[in-house]
Amino acid sequence: MKKLGFFNKIILFFNSIFAMLLLLSYVIPYMSPKTFPVLSVLSLMVPILIIINLLFFFYWIIRLKRPWILSCLVLLIGFKHLNGLYKFGGNSHPEQPEDLSVMSYNVRLFNLYDWIKDASTEEKIVNFIKKENPDVLCLQEFHVDKKSEFGHYPFSHVKLRSTSNKAGQAIFSKFEIINTGSLDFPNTTNNGIYVDIVKGEDTVRVYNLHLESMRIADPNNQELSQENSERLVKRISRSFVKQQFQAEVFDQNQKQCPYNKIVAGDFNNTQYSNIYKRIRGDMNDAFNEAGSGFGRTFKFKFFPVRIDFILTSDEIQVKDFRNYDQEFSDHYPVFSIVRLP
Repeated sequence: MKKLGFFNKIILFFNSIFAMLLLLSYVIPYMSPKTFPVLSVLSLMVPILIIINLLFFFYWIIRLKRPWILSCLVLLIGFKHLNGLYKFGGNSHPEQPEDLSVMSYNVRLFNLYDWIKDASTEEKIVNFIKKENPDVLCLQEFHVDKKSEFGHYPFSHVKLRSTSNKAGQAIFSKFEIINTGSLDFPNTTNNGIYVDIVKGEDTVRVYNLHLESMRIADPNNQELSQENSERLVKRISRSFVKQQFQAEVFDQNQKQCPYNKIVAGDFNNTQYSNIYKRIRGDMNDAFNEAGSGFGRTFKFKFFPVRIDFILTSDEIQVKDFRNYDQEFSDHYPVFSIVRLP
């Protein structure tokens, strides 16, 4: 192989920078946002860092240059990250009577403020959910005026942000709810709620989490790229610090739970973050178990983002996982079929 020319030396320089950033991102799940708030923001960039390093790898391979080893090693070290970015196929099984289906969906107040310029969006959301007909339905940014639309569910738990606010979170169930609760995250309008559901001889706790938002009104708007980068990073960092406190509140609660658990919701953070790692613990990610594709759950035009999850206790078998493309909100719904032990 020939020595690198001037142009390829420049390419290698940038290759080295992006390789170092990707390596750094691998340790972010083990770093507390409270301790390293700015670095935690790097977790949002992991998908694009993986793609960039793949492009460098193919560039060097095509030109038969040794620097391909750099990109190859970095990508191999983070193989779990690659696996979490894209899934080839999935273990899909038809639902059986003994199974339990769960849907999680941030419905953005059913388009209350006309973010989507379609007057029928509210109706489309309701009709879509009724068509999919999950046994357990977890909704974030729920509006209480729409509760009557889900009257076909005999059991429910709705927790509003305050007595004067009609927005909050909801869990609807076809099976009896014997206990309900709220995590009551401090100093925020976000929250986590839970219910204990009895199906046959099994009792399972279902959490519906909505962690602190990054407070980006429209992440696809040109204004996002024009905002002062330092201010943007600091704002997101503060949100991640709040998310860590919220994850700790959840962790304390779930440790006292005597049942197997299903944790669903909008984490407002990716699978590469410390927040996700803390909440997941030793649970299974339904997408990793039976999903396919990128698993995109948030409407972001630059690269696929997965911030909505369904996690299950290890004893619960994940039989199917589905992502949807319905653009009725800034989030896409996620659906899973599981079998209780």
